[in-house]
Amino acid sequence: MDILETHAYDRRQRRNMSYALLLYLLPFFLSSALYFYLWTPDAPASVMSAGFKSAPVVLLATAVLSWNGGQSVLGVAGGLLFSAVGDCCLVWPELFLHGMGAFAVAHLLYSLTFLSERYTTYSYSSSSFWTRFLYLVLLMVGGGFYIFLYPFLRKAPKSDLLIPGVGVYFALIILMGALAIRTRHVATLLGSLSFMVSDASLALQVFKVVPPMQYGHIFVMVTYYLAQVLIAVGDISAVDNKDHFSKWKRT
Repeated sequence: MDILETHAYDRRQRRNMSYALLLYLLPFFLSSALYFYLWTPDAPASVMSAGFKSAPVVLLATAVLSWNGGQSVLGVAGGLLFSAVGDCCLVWPELFLHGMGAFAVAHLLYSLTFLSERYTTYSYSSSSFWTRFLYLVLLMVGGGFYIFLYPFLRKAPKSDLLIPGVGVYFALIILMGALAIRTRHVATLLGSLSFMVSDASLALQVFKVVPPMQYGHIFVMVTYYLAQVLIAVGDISAVDNKDHFSKWKRT
């Protein structure tokens, strides 16, 4: 097989993978659309509403498990499942701290995955000037946002738990974002940034930094679902590209 035939074969393989991936993700997109269709601002907290909210992320975890195998339980698929637990907890305001804890575990699992050998094909030059510069920007923005939020945390109920809890959570999501930069994978990086935007918007509303917004919840959930699907796609692509990289080295 000459090089032109090899390139044509690789293109067909990538096209077939894209079609297959779209089919795997179709339940996620349909359940997300159903959630937004059924959601109403005045709906009371219930097990059913928690189920509709967490269903897209559970289906996304199932897709990652089906594609990458059981080892992803301790990686992105596990992070998605903990995120689904966090989704359920946040339906009830009194379980906010529990939900934050579940999402913190999810960020930790994402971070450990971004450090794994699956992403080594992207992180070969992670010590470059621009990468270090982005780390610094991320740290400054995250730290600045926490400082800005601090007076509002002091006024919130259970502030003695919220102040250190939110601080630890911010540290974990900044770590996740920094390691996403290190991977140099576009989907992974955009997913982590979208997660940060979603969490920042949620914090501004939960801690009453801004007045209630008409479409505030929709914005939080759109950026959140976008973040999760990008991180999932990034993980799937990292595994496939790692296989292609190994084949190239053997040739």
